[in-house]
Amino acid sequence: MPVHAYTPDYTGTVRDKVENFHGNQLVYVCWERHLLFACPFAFLLSSQITFRQLRDEVMAEAYSAHPQWQQIDWDQALWTLSGEAFQPALDKTLEQQGIDHKASLRFSTPGLEGLFGAGI
Repeated sequence: MPVHAYTPDYTGTVRDKVENFHGNQLVYVCWERHLLFACPFAFLLSSQITFRQLRDEVMAEAYSAHPQWQQIDWDQALWTLSGEAFQPALDKTLEQQGIDHKASLRFSTPGLEGLFGAGI
């Protein structure tokens, strides 16, 4: 996301460039209507992991505390990648699918609307 300075003569060093993450990248993941997690998780990941590894290992570690996690029907999950509709290929790497540094992945799970249907 671009940041705009208030003064035209502002200079600064960008410290969150992908080159500064030693071969890894940041990927933000948000589970829509499940605000038990108040904001997207920021994961530091290799671009060479598969989407299956992201979903079944990394995301499961973060989200499995939610009682609805085990109820997800992944075939029905709806995904966006940086605001655009996205259909992940489970056995392709993040890099192969264009999931790059500071990408935003959001997913919704039809029929699961958070605790008590309240989006929590």
